[in-house]
Amino acid sequence: MKNKNAESKDMVFVLTRKNPPLSFMLNSRNTKSNPLFYWDEEQGINRSLRYAKNQRSPFEDEQDGTAIIEPIIFNDGSLFVPRTNPTLQKFMLCHPSYGKTYKQLDNEVDATKQIDDINLEADALIEAKTLSIEMLLSVARVHLGLNTDKFSIPEIKRDVLLFAKNYPRDFLDAVNDPELSVNDIVARAFNEGLIRFRNSNKDVFMNINSNKKKLMTLPIGAEPIEAVSALLKSDDGLPTLELIKQHLEE
Repeated sequence: MKNKNAESKDMVFVLTRKNPPLSFMLNSRNTKSNPLFYWDEEQGINRSLRYAKNQRSPFEDEQDGTAIIEPIIFNDGSLFVPRTNPTLQKFMLCHPSYGKTYKQLDNEVDATKQIDDINLEADALIEAKTLSIEMLLSVARVHLGLNTDKFSIPEIKRDVLLFAKNYPRDFLDAVNDPELSVNDIVARAFNEGLIRFRNSNKDVFMNINSNKKKLMTLPIGAEPIEAVSALLKSDDGLPTLELIKQHLEE
């Protein structure tokens, strides 16, 4: 096994859940009812884990018969393991719950991630502030589901800015999406009643005087705008797309 803790230092582990309990006990030994193994890549075997405070290794096959087992308890969602207890540190890093139930707190890594998140939010807000009215309306219709005819421009700007602030990555993906223009046409068509749902929103029909045909049955779990857009971009759907464009321009 490669040493995951090459540098001797204190470690802090924290539970990953949003609202951790006041006290949480981590499984500290391998049993039939609660197996606890570590896959050793070098040896190609599963090795049984057991934390014993009087042993130098967290692996049972390297321990003697005088193992003193003690509980591993997170208090208020965290567990401090000093550098003077390398066995527990190694056990915590090898435990199958590492990275799932709990993680190692690394202030430098966390600070770097926070900086990345702040920069991403700033980029999204700058992009949102400089959107053209046409793009602003497209984002509002497609990604916020707004009927833009019922809202003022300041209200729409506010909602798009909040979208950029709260979901910066999704916002930047949205404004850089090459399919946004077609998605916007479909969103406008729904808003203006040129396309309508039927049969408990399972089917999509055209709704203009010259065309009342069924467009499609939505696949289970499909997002309606994306599904209809994909249909209209196909060779068979292009005439219908052009027809919808004509009615939107009238």
